[in-house]
Amino acid sequence: MLTRLFLQRTIAATAMAQMLVPHLVNDKGVDRIAIGVKEFQCMGATPPFDHPHVYLDMGDGAELVCPYCSTLYRYDPVLKAAESDPPACVFVATAPPGAPEA
Repeated sequence: MLTRLFLQRTIAATAMAQMLVPHLVNDKGVDRIAIGVKEFQCMGATPPFDHPHVYLDMGDGAELVCPYCSTLYRYDPVLKAAESDPPACVFVATAPPGAPEA
């Protein structure tokens, strides 16, 4: 029984690790951002001006306000996971200058 529970949890954790959870920023200071996902992380702004990265889930709703920066996020099923309106609100992490290549 314990082995089965461990296996179920491992499979669930692996499935979650494979999901794309976009990190969103509001460097433009707009009051609302349309996104193509309902689960995401809000960073507020690009580092080093970011707020604590908070995981947000709209659930059955179609919009949600970040409790840190008050950005209103609206779900738009037309957008893909790596798209936003206005454009360029999806944060893509890059290596810092001078970092060794993988």
